[in-house]
Amino acid sequence: MSKNTDISTEQLFEFMTKMYAEMQEGFSKMRQGFKEVEEIKNRVITIEQDHGKKLDILLDGYKQNAERLDRIEEEVSKHEEIILRRIK
Repeated sequence: MSKNTDISTEQLFEFMTKMYAEMQEGFSKMRQGFKEVEEIKNRVITIEQDHGKKLDILLDGYKQNAERLDRIEEEVSKHEEIILRRIK
């Protein structure tokens, strides 16, 4: 082999080594990006679950209040009828 071929081979080897290192760095960044996306996804799931529980509690409270108001309204109606009968 001539000296030019050896230099060319060395240059090619250096180029391929550099390319390989850059590709590995890119893959590493991609893996880190995927990890970050997974962490965000897990946080969103946790937030959704927490808010879902809180909404359920709020809706239960609303339902209880509505039922209580219905009972109060029914009692007031009964008393109104009694009062109206006495007035007539």
